[in-house]
Amino acid sequence: MVYRRYFEAAVSRLKDERRYRVFARLERDVEAFPLANWHRDDGSVEPVTIWCSNDYLGMGQHPDVIAAMVDTAGRVGAGSGGTRNISGTSHAIVELERELADLHGKEAALVFTSGWISNLAAISTIADLLPNCVILSDASNHNSMIEGVKRSRAEKKIFRHNDLAHLEELLIEAGDRPKLVVFESLYSMNGNIAPVADIVALAERYGAMTYVDEVHAVGMYGARGGGVCEREGVMARVHVIEGTLAKGFGTMGGYIAGDAVIIDAIRSYAASFIFTTALPPAVAAAACAAVRLLKRRPDLRAAHQRASHITKHALAAAGLPVLENGSHIVPVMVRDAELCKAASDMLLDRHSIYIQPINYPTVAKGSERLRVTPTPCHTQAHIANLVESLVDVWHTLGIPFVAPPSHLHIEEKSDGKCSYPEIKLAAQ
Repeated sequence: MVYRRYFEAAVSRLKDERRYRVFARLERDVEAFPLANWHRDDGSVEPVTIWCSNDYLGMGQHPDVIAAMVDTAGRVGAGSGGTRNISGTSHAIVELERELADLHGKEAALVFTSGWISNLAAISTIADLLPNCVILSDASNHNSMIEGVKRSRAEKKIFRHNDLAHLEELLIEAGDRPKLVVFESLYSMNGNIAPVADIVALAERYGAMTYVDEVHAVGMYGARGGGVCEREGVMARVHVIEGTLAKGFGTMGGYIAGDAVIIDAIRSYAASFIFTTALPPAVAAAACAAVRLLKRRPDLRAAHQRASHITKHALAAAGLPVLENGSHIVPVMVRDAELCKAASDMLLDRHSIYIQPINYPTVAKGSERLRVTPTPCHTQAHIANLVESLVDVWHTLGIPFVAPPSHLHIEEKSDGKCSYPEIKLAAQ
């Protein structure tokens, strides 16, 4: 085929730039998460520990969530039958949308097939329905938000990441025009948290709508898992909250929540909602079970934060270059695409640890990293093994270490089976 060479050249460019992506074939073990079975190319199967899952709280393995999915599939079947416009809305989705609206204290919610689609559909539709709208978008927003901004016919302006002064400049420039401020509450690659209360206050001062992506925060922050906006007490002041069901809630799908008239307008105008097959009822039921469960389980959120805190400090104490932040995300910086891939491969081959390398275009060139995501299911033994394995990989590949923070004190403890680092914060 005459066109084949163009595709071969495109793939070759990725390989030459050392950012061609290879996906490990993993099969999670519901009885032993975070363990999974790795199906190697030679046909053998090996148990590995997953350290980069976005199933942050292990809800994908929870018996209540699985039971809801199995029961619903057994009663109504595997699929949804088509779009909601063609096949109607399943009762499972109706219940899920009620739970999500309640989670965020909003009048209504709308479920999509993914968080990517929910951002694309909602941002573009809102901006197009506001006459002469200008979108003000954070420079570090996720690809799905960027695509939503691009899809809109509205004017777009980018403000520097979490830069309140720059955002205010752009709000002033926009004058009396309708304005939509779109940003994330928690940025997943660096793990930093936005000053949500300050951004909302600025938007209110200049008459702008706010649209907050809480994808990496829902289920994990706030008294009932409503996200960073709930934790910061500004949830009621945000016009539209977007989230996912595929991370903290451990299933699949995306959603938005807000005033009923806004949600109804998006439902009625967004082509990527209208013409997309609905979530299967079994998936919706499982997601609903996870949302209900996490509303009443702050202990799981506390355990998750503790695991992240211990992991982050244990890695830093070993001199590994952890990017500091205030969230559960633990970026270990490599800053070289080839070394990052080599480190990931060595962790899997030598230490049976799976951490996918993160490279361009997900992050900027020169900021390649291993993105570690502890869960409440990772034990002290898992953490100790991770630290020892990464230290070995760093030494073997010659990746630079950094000096451990002076305020950390490490003591070697034992649980009778293995030694692990205990982290103590020294007085400051």
